[in-house]
Amino acid sequence: MAAEQDPEARAAARPLLTDLYQATMALGYWRAGRAREQAEFELFFRGCPFGGAFALAAGLRDCVRFLRAFRLRDADVQFLASVLPPDTDPAFFEHLRALDCSDVTVRALPEGSLAFPSVPLLQVSGPLLVVQLLETPLLCLVSYASLIATNAARLRLIAGPEKRLLEMGLRRAQGPDGGLTASTYSYLGGFDGSSNVLAGQLRGVPLAGTLAHSFVTSFSGTEVPPDQMLAPAASPGPRVDLTARVEAWLDRVCAHLGLGVQEPHRGERAAFVAYALAFPQAFQGLLDTYSVQRSGLPNFLAVALALGELGYRAVGVRLDSGDLLQQAQEIRGVFRTVSARFQMPWLESISIAVSNNIDEKELARLAQEGSEVNVIGIGTNVVTCPHQPSLGCVYKLVSVGGQPRMKLTEDPEKQTLPGSKAAFRLLGPEGSLLLDVLQLAEEPPPQAGQELRVWPHGAREACTVRPTGVEPLLRLWVQQGQLCEPLPSLAESRSFAQLSLSRLSPEHKRLERPALYQVALSDKLRALVDRLSAGGSS
Repeated sequence: MAAEQDPEARAAARPLLTDLYQATMALGYWRAGRAREQAEFELFFRGCPFGGAFALAAGLRDCVRFLRAFRLRDADVQFLASVLPPDTDPAFFEHLRALDCSDVTVRALPEGSLAFPSVPLLQVSGPLLVVQLLETPLLCLVSYASLIATNAARLRLIAGPEKRLLEMGLRRAQGPDGGLTASTYSYLGGFDGSSNVLAGQLRGVPLAGTLAHSFVTSFSGTEVPPDQMLAPAASPGPRVDLTARVEAWLDRVCAHLGLGVQEPHRGERAAFVAYALAFPQAFQGLLDTYSVQRSGLPNFLAVALALGELGYRAVGVRLDSGDLLQQAQEIRGVFRTVSARFQMPWLESISIAVSNNIDEKELARLAQEGSEVNVIGIGTNVVTCPHQPSLGCVYKLVSVGGQPRMKLTEDPEKQTLPGSKAAFRLLGPEGSLLLDVLQLAEEPPPQAGQELRVWPHGAREACTVRPTGVEPLLRLWVQQGQLCEPLPSLAESRSFAQLSLSRLSPEHKRLERPALYQVALSDKLRALVDRLSAGGSS
């Protein structure tokens, strides 16, 4: 397979971003003459994250990029030769040099799909040696992406549809790759944008960001901008000294608020003026560097009103400390009175953004009815997934040479489901989700309106269902190394994720003590599991 001309292809993952035992197994397969045997692996998880009842599938685009660029370079092969036994046959390394994914086929859930335990996120088939080598990179690409997307979806469910959610966690992320992944897949999961510029450049994630406290504290108030004149927004009128206008407005604002004109910090005001001169169409104030009520708010209002005189409209304010909910309510009240007092009606509805280590509990508080918060920035608690740092995906062999394979183990929860499989979502009235069913690929698909006997995974008794609709879950994306259809854009996958979540019942969508969504096995698959469990997997 020729590498796709894609600047992200090698950035997604490199072939040696893997565990050493993948290389040792590859040598074992080759030495046993089994390198080209056809095999199939499934990538799935065993339990929904965060104590919830769903996950969102993500990372497929990165997997396809990786597969299409997969090739061991000379330096890669030379390094493997240095860590494998010195008497390894040189022909093995020549075999590695020739490897690509031109014989690999991938079926997968579309990105943004609802995903449930044991249902494959990916099915990967091809030559045994190659698809074994793919295990660790694919797990790395899918697990964290799906975890982040699911975490973001939970936060979106808490916030509701109206609040803007911004991911601001790059500086808290687990390294540069983790930061890019988090910014990308928090957007897929329902966030509105990110502060991560590279995510904007490479992935098209909408960007947001204004200024930090360092910008404000860098000004003392003695600085003189080289050009403090500003032209009106919509007319060719004369340019105006913005600093002088701000000082004039400050007198009026302080009188209205009952403050002395010396109370607002000069340096903060100078910082706001400098930012307004740079961004007159997008001025936003960070209010809590010194004191919100005595400094940040009056300084912001003086600059916003001076801009308003010239036909510009400030876009909002941000708070980064204190009781965010209460302060937002107080600030909104001031905006309303100032708007009425100075005949600036746009002022009362400008955006109030908040940040400061916001977790699920604080987000619920900020999203409650009556909250005046419009925009919520979340960093650490979206990118680090503190309630569950790993989704726990696994990549398990299910068939070799067309024969099913099953891992039994001493732990029943770690037993795998054998054979090449198909997956379907059974629907009830009005498209409600009943359950997902796994069956052997050779079986005819379930039919709407026909009664079907299935075995809920882990249950000892079968049950019958009569779906009103049936949806196949796994789509063919890569066949023999060729992309079968264009991958959806990130924005399209984001929309699909929100549509998927909207179909989930409130009982399954609950974030605490949700009803568990059922995944079931067909009669034939259950019989195969029982037979192999009793007699071994060969």
